[in-house]
Amino acid sequence: MAYNPHSSSTNLLGTLDGQITADDESAAEEGRAGRPPAPPSSSTHLQPPSARGSVPVQGVGSTDGEGNIFTQSAHPVALFFLFFFRCAAIATYLLCGFFSSSYVFSTVLVVVLLSLDFWTVRNVSGRVLVGLRFWNQVDDDGTSFWVFESRSPSQPSNAVDSKMFWIAMYAFPGAWILLLFVGILKFNLSFLPIVMLALVFNVTNTVGYTYGALRDRDAKRRWATGMAAHGMLGQMGGIGGSVVSGIASSAFGRFFG
Repeated sequence: MAYNPHSSSTNLLGTLDGQITADDESAAEEGRAGRPPAPPSSSTHLQPPSARGSVPVQGVGSTDGEGNIFTQSAHPVALFFLFFFRCAAIATYLLCGFFSSSYVFSTVLVVVLLSLDFWTVRNVSGRVLVGLRFWNQVDDDGTSFWVFESRSPSQPSNAVDSKMFWIAMYAFPGAWILLLFVGILKFNLSFLPIVMLALVFNVTNTVGYTYGALRDRDAKRRWATGMAAHGMLGQMGGIGGSVVSGIASSAFGRFFG
């Protein structure tokens, strides 16, 4: 059989043409020239930070819901006014001399803010934020006594509301005590009656709610103890019923068996 080089090369080239795709033509040409094939090119497109998408950054000035007290609060309106009237009273007491020279106007404004705060804390803030309320009651015979009420232990208060409420209860009386000492040291005796009135209002609510919280803690402890005892008795009752049922079944089985 005669050897035909043209037919052999044609068949080999046809086989290679069938195996090499169009994407590998550059690699095939460089291989024929004796150079190693170049690695496949990969293009990287750099995008500006604005095009990559915003990444939330936690830090100072973050408006994330987890860091907002009013977002976590169950009653943000009541929490707001708890601090609003108290801060407004202190700010008016400190800054009233810069805006008005009238002693009567400044005194009346501070007293009004203190009265609004006293009423709000007594009737709204304590009941809504921590589930406590107290008032003085007089019987028909003229006997006066204090009444304390608390929310059911099965309905616990919001943790943020409770924490901020007690901070306000103790921080603002401390601030007024500090202002009292400052007024005494500066011999600013004309405004001391306002500070004394603020202390009476604030300390009254603080003492009342503290005593109510102690009573509520005892009530919750008794409630938890009662629930635990009830659960244990229920389990013991179930076990005792099973034992009695087993004994009765065995006795009847032997009697009729």
